[in-house]
Amino acid sequence: MTSAKKYSTDPAELGFDPAQLRAKYIQERDKRVRKEGFGQYKNAAGQFSHFMEDHYVAPGFTRAPLTDEVEVEVVVIGGGFGGLLAGARLREAGVESIRVIDKAGDFGGTWYWNRYPGAQCDIEAYVYMPLLDELDYVPTERYVHAPELLQHSINIAKKYDLYRDTCFQTEVTEIRWDESISRWIIHTDRGDAMKAHYIAMANGLLTRPKLPGIPGIEKFKGHTFHTSRWDYAYTGGSCDGGLHKLNDKRVGIIGTGATAVQCIPHLGEAAQRLYVFQRTPSSVDARHNSPTNPEWKAKLKPGWAKERVENFNLALGGGYTDEDMVGDGWTDIFRNIGGIVTGDINELTEEEKEEVFELADFKKMQEIRDRAAAIVQDQETAEALKAYYRQYCKRPCFHDEYLQTYNRPSVTLVDTHGHGVDEITEKGVIVDGKEYEVDCLIFSTGFEVGTSYTSQSGYDVIGRNGVSLSKKWADGLATFHGLQSHGFPNCFFLGFTQTGVTPNATHMLSEQAGHLAYIVKQGIARGATTVEVTQEAEDEWCNICNSYGDKTERLLAECTPGYYNNEGGGKSKNGFISGQFGGGAAKFFDIIGKWRAEGNLRGLEIK
Repeated sequence: MTSAKKYSTDPAELGFDPAQLRAKYIQERDKRVRKEGFGQYKNAAGQFSHFMEDHYVAPGFTRAPLTDEVEVEVVVIGGGFGGLLAGARLREAGVESIRVIDKAGDFGGTWYWNRYPGAQCDIEAYVYMPLLDELDYVPTERYVHAPELLQHSINIAKKYDLYRDTCFQTEVTEIRWDESISRWIIHTDRGDAMKAHYIAMANGLLTRPKLPGIPGIEKFKGHTFHTSRWDYAYTGGSCDGGLHKLNDKRVGIIGTGATAVQCIPHLGEAAQRLYVFQRTPSSVDARHNSPTNPEWKAKLKPGWAKERVENFNLALGGGYTDEDMVGDGWTDIFRNIGGIVTGDINELTEEEKEEVFELADFKKMQEIRDRAAAIVQDQETAEALKAYYRQYCKRPCFHDEYLQTYNRPSVTLVDTHGHGVDEITEKGVIVDGKEYEVDCLIFSTGFEVGTSYTSQSGYDVIGRNGVSLSKKWADGLATFHGLQSHGFPNCFFLGFTQTGVTPNATHMLSEQAGHLAYIVKQGIARGATTVEVTQEAEDEWCNICNSYGDKTERLLAECTPGYYNNEGGGKSKNGFISGQFGGGAAKFFDIIGKWRAEGNLRGLEIK
């Protein structure tokens, strides 16, 4: 005899009908699935390469190629937070010779490129911004804006002396292992052939802008740009808004994801007419941003940021904590569990836990839909802005002006009912047979995902015996702890590479960077020529990651199409989170921490 459930599934008690919502979610998902999957998008290359141009550097930069007769100890690919964290942790480990390579004109990564109006972090800055303890810095507001994030990146680089040997405006084209000298040769578009003992690839999670594969996209004769390369020369204004050059312009924006949610309020304020073309609405909860409280700041003790980061990760990454230090929209769903479960959640079976999380998710998403209905005055528009899917099927959004923008008479939501835009013409956009004429068309369509690691990075890595990384990973990721791969000695990967996934990517990158620095330090101390994972250790980790696959794939399959689930196209070996460690970030960090504590570099071959 089993005991009665410690929670209710009665619609009358819950305030919603779980069965009806499940059916509605499936209905909304199905009408958005397209057979092309990721094939519905175009790369920003060839005739579309201008969408990749860097507006923040002076044209005509040149330099002599680098061949480095005296090789660099560590080359880090990428100057965003991942590369900065790698550089910082390597410096702390005593590594002197570090070179960072990035195609941008400065450090910053995401925050170098994303300077669109309203750009800000959507994870609380006190946990998102890395190395706060080390820089003795407290963000100026709870969710800081892009200029502060860019400046923080620059400050990290200065503190850890990473400008010393950095190559900006440089794109890696190939990295090849030279067995004769046991070194990596890094080739670039500047004609470089740099030698490096170790390489660390921090290419970024979402870096290469993509465009929608809408028929006629090449025909449009007005002005176009991608949100990740915002054209202030055309719009006027700055990251703070004030887009005065749009006052007499009809503007269209395609895409309503996290970036669009932040920039649309500024477009709506400035443009003579704004058309927002929507396929799938984002879930938009309240932001509740505020300046940092001086009294709270004065009471902070050394190590406060690390403690807060770990608390946030426990709340979201598979652990349990009595105190929610952050207490925002990200952790709200987990707080909802307390109102659903009577007693200790740890006493529930795994199946019951899954059901409770689903009920908590239903409750939270109903609150978000009710918020849209309460704010947006036009009933039809409000209904179109309601998101019918699990909260984490798409990245949750938070904003205090986005929904309000649709109350402006100059702003029109063009809902495509899940089908997307039909066609782009010389003069505008066609949806359901109606043409919307615009002077400017902005693409807020995200970044390349669902392709191979090497495609997203823009280069291939050639390891031992001429085997390329693209070939080795053709059937899926194969690593040890997400950081190293057999056949690629002295080579490290930072990012979503069989690691513990968390919405707070900087925490994951920080843990990876510390792990990398530990291994490199050990290699240098032991006078190692090569540090390489064994095939046995790699196979063991792959088996652990694969053991979580069915549950993850099942949950993602139920989601509305997006980059988490191959745009609804089913399982993909190159999916955004394919092959990841499914035990949660907290457990993953514990695993690699215990591995370091062993001190014997188990699974690595040192020569």
